[in-house]
Formats: sequence, structure tokens, C-alpha cells
Amino acid sequence: MREIVLDTETTGLDPLRGDRLVEIGCVEMLNRMPTGQTYHVYINPERDMPAEAFAVHGLSAEFLSTKPLFHEVVDAFLEFIGDAPLVIHNASFDISFINAELDRIKRAAIPRERLVDTLLLARRKHPGVSNRLDDLCSRYLIDNSRRTKHGALLDAELLAEVYVDLVGARQSQLLLASESEDIRIHAAGDAPRRQRLVPLAPRISDAEREAHRAFIATLGDKAIWNEFLPAPVAAPAG
Repeated sequence: MREIVLDTETTGLDPLRGDRLVEIGCVEMLNRMPTGQTYHVYINPERDMPAEAFAVHGLSAEFLSTKPLFHEVVDAFLEFIGDAPLVIHNASFDISFINAELDRIKRAAIPRERLVDTLLLARRKHPGVSNRLDDLCSRYLIDNSRRTKHGALLDAELLAEVYVDLVGARQSQLLLASESEDIRIHAAGDAPRRQRLVPLAPRISDAEREAHRAFIATLGDKAIWNEFLPAPVAAPAG
């Protein structure tokens, strides 16, 4: 199953009050494993950057002024996400900004049925505690030391790791790895072997056995092959 882990950065908290999208980061997952394929873009919001937002992600209006507009990147973005479920932390926030941008250019909105909200998953699994991304990274021992500021692609990469733990996929992967190792070990010869009910008839003739014994006799008394010869049958006492 293909899924896309997604995160955004914005100029503020409310697209209905003029706040705009400034960054999108996506990570592709296949069967709950990152494939290494990502999508990342900065977007010119065509407005100033409030100090509060700049303190969060460090993206200035000057830096973003040279970046493409949303309508210039929308096709590449929609092509990357395809029709896959979108895994987002606090999904209603990010999708409201994406759909506001889509509405501005008269493109169809992304339906909420496609969303997998990891914040809701975390609240069900860890009720009564903080479930911010940083908290979840600490809880699941995921290194987030690079996260000195918010960044859409970095946050999507961290969320992809968190998501694997949230849905219990990491334990499944470890179990599969353990089972694979067990199969590999047994394949090397540790597995019990079935025995034939009726042994196969020998294919060596008596003449061939005698020829082999005669050859071994030419090797001398100290030849190691003598250790494998059957013990001589004692003559009956008479």
C-alpha cells in the first residue's frame, strides 16, 4: 500500500484570514516503509512574513520572494501524491491550507476521506499526555536533534518514523526479520530432516566394494581410510 506522509509550513494559522502556504514536504511510503522518494518545494506566498511565523520556521519573505507560486508547482505536487492516503500530523490544519490554495486557482479540493491524522492516532494511543511531534519522537526514541526549527520535509521524515511506531508496523517488521533469520538458519541444516520409511537399495555392487578395499590396502596400514572399514568378522570358535 502506498501512502504519503505530508507536512507544510505557512505564514500563520488561518487561511481564511489571508495566511498562505510557504513550504510542502512529502515522503513516500510503501507498506509502511519509506521508499526514499520525496517531494519538497518552497512557495512564494505573495505577502509578508509575520514575526511569529518566522520564529517557527525561519523562512523570510525575502527568501521566499524568488520561489515559485503555488500554481506553478501544483501539477508536480498532485502528481507526486497521486491518489494515496495522506498521513499528516494535525491533518485539518495542513489540508485547510492546501485546499485554500487549490481553491484560489479553481482546482478540486483534496477530500478529507484521504487523510490519516497521526495526532488523533497518538491521542487514542497515548491519552492524557502531550502528543506533539517532538514529544512522539522522544517517546519512540527517534532522533530529532536536527529539528532546531520546523521544516516541512524534515518534519515529514520524522513523522514517517513516528507513524511506523504509532500503527505498530515496526514490531511487525522486526518479527518478519526474525522469522526470515530463523528460516535462513534452518535452511543451513538445523531443521530436522525426514527419514525414509524404507531405505534406498544400495547402488554399489559387491565387486566394486572389493575393488575399493583392494585400493585402500595399497595405501598402507596408517591410511586414514582404514578407520572407515568395517571390523573383520571373527571366525567361529571351533
